Amino acid sequence: MLDIKTFKSALEQLEEEKKIPKEKILDAIEQAMAAAYKKDYGKKGQIIRAKFDLETGKTDFYQVKIVVDETIAKIEEDVEEKEYSVKEDGDERVRFNEEHHIMLEDAKKIKKNVELNDEVVFPLEAKDDYGRIAAQTAKQVIIQRIREAERTSIIDEYGTKEGEIISGMVQKIERGNVYVDFNRATGILPAEEQIPGEFFQRGQRIRAYLYSVEDTQRGINLRLSRTHPKFIEKLFAIEAPEIENGTVEIKSIAREAGARSKIAVFSNDEHIDPVGSCVGQKGTRVNTITQELLGEKIDIIPWSEDPKVFVANSLSPAKVLSIEVDEKDHKAVIEVADDQLSLAIGKGGQNVRLAAKLTGWRIDIKGNGKEVASTDGEEVEVLEE
Repeated sequence: MLDIKTFKSALEQLEEEKKIPKEKILDAIEQAMAAAYKKDYGKKGQIIRAKFDLETGKTDFYQVKIVVDETIAKIEEDVEEKEYSVKEDGDERVRFNEEHHIMLEDAKKIKKNVELNDEVVFPLEAKDDYGRIAAQTAKQVIIQRIREAERTSIIDEYGTKEGEIISGMVQKIERGNVYVDFNRATGILPAEEQIPGEFFQRGQRIRAYLYSVEDTQRGINLRLSRTHPKFIEKLFAIEAPEIENGTVEIKSIAREAGARSKIAVFSNDEHIDPVGSCVGQKGTRVNTITQELLGEKIDIIPWSEDPKVFVANSLSPAKVLSIEVDEKDHKAVIEVADDQLSLAIGKGGQNVRLAAKLTGWRIDIKGNGKEVASTDGEEVEVLEE
């Protein structure tokens, strides 16, 4: 016999720990009981429902019939081997099945104000031998429904966190992939989404950007990244209230994870310095983020709607002597002093490459009276440094 007190306690525990509403679990139980009853005692076409009393542990069973008339269902003499819902000869009506349907005139004898497509409910006989087999069937369906409810609950919870930074505990590391435990779900930080040089240990607390929530046959997977440009944006939103409240905007980001990033910022309040807001007093804000990113250097650039100003700013820390822009080809030709060439180009062309990514402009750099570097997409041709 079912111990109601223990059962109620289990329901409350599931609701608290798994975040599954008690009503969903009870609904799963009732559907499972109805499915088991129909399997053992039901007939083809029957709609069977169960009502579980949480106070007594008793389950009552009912058969439901849909109210129809001749405009909805057609009555045939021999439907024993036929499926009642099949339509033939262009007739859109369903075949009448006495286990599934009840004619309107008969339904009115039971309930006067009944209408077409209403449901008429009939109590079913309780079965004394509704025992081990039915209970096992019910148990299997209940487990399945609870899993489905849990998956839905997890998707609902983490779906709202997609595009945010979440924190979890390193569960295991396999083939370079880091699996992160979030209690109710597991996150995957693939090797390619890790900052070069990062090393993780089991049990270590980790923060990452949640860029996708996947519902797979094996469960819910949270796809994580620490190299995504948005990871930097969300970190600044945590450190700088001006970004969190929208006073300061991050207009664009160019990142080479673990090495260097550039972010373009703009203030919607002329009294607030966007660069200063991100840097923080004595560099505290940007230094905190740099530490999180394993020492990654971050250039904070003031954004401007004037492409000349924006492109020139993007080459920071290099100083620009002159700039010419070709709006049609989205190309900027920049001249710098000879002693600024290495700064403008950067090691392996990194600085000008990030500047081109940040602005969306192709950038050519001139020095020594001739062109020394040119960008094309993410490629940089360095003619002379």
